[in-house]
Amino acid sequence: MSRTLRGGRLALAWFVTVTAAEFLGFTVPAVAGALTVDSAVALPVLLVAGAVEGAMLGAGQALVLRRAVPTVSARHWVTATAAAASFAYLIGLAPSTWATQLSSWPPWVLWPAVGILGLALLCSIGFAQWLVLRRHVPRSGRWIATTAGAWLLGLAVFLGVTMPLWQPGQSLPTTIAVGILGGLLMAATTSAVTGLAVRRLPGLG
Repeated sequence: MSRTLRGGRLALAWFVTVTAAEFLGFTVPAVAGALTVDSAVALPVLLVAGAVEGAMLGAGQALVLRRAVPTVSARHWVTATAAAASFAYLIGLAPSTWATQLSSWPPWVLWPAVGILGLALLCSIGFAQWLVLRRHVPRSGRWIATTAGAWLLGLAVFLGVTMPLWQPGQSLPTTIAVGILGGLLMAATTSAVTGLAVRRLPGLG
């Protein structure tokens, strides 16, 4: 039977497993987005792909987390993460999908809305997971903030790498390869930060 994970061993196992899970999961929307760009079905396809990414991320996290907190339900964790990831994709795609309608909003309405939606995007996965985690780990509310910070940093790394490399007229394989590279670096960044966060939860250090 596997030994209970704590401290550095927990953080390391989390980093390795969750990086792989998120990277493999991200290849789904990366490929789906490249194949459906400017298509009428892009939004629903990416929402489904985002849910798949979230499910794979959640499965990787649950695999490690249950060795630290055996009472956590893997099914509930995966379901919450998949739903939150799809919701995050909806928010992230809103500016480009409804650009015409949003451009007609007055600035005093638009910018607060953008701020609220951006905060909701960053907190979505952490909040959904906390709803599961709080039943098993006391004083775990910090998970929302640390997960939001992890995704903020991960998305910054992703955009910092991919935006200079994505160029008009590129071949489809190149576009996909750049997205996958960015996804790998994003996965490593977010899992490193959340790995440190999970070991600092009460009783898991």
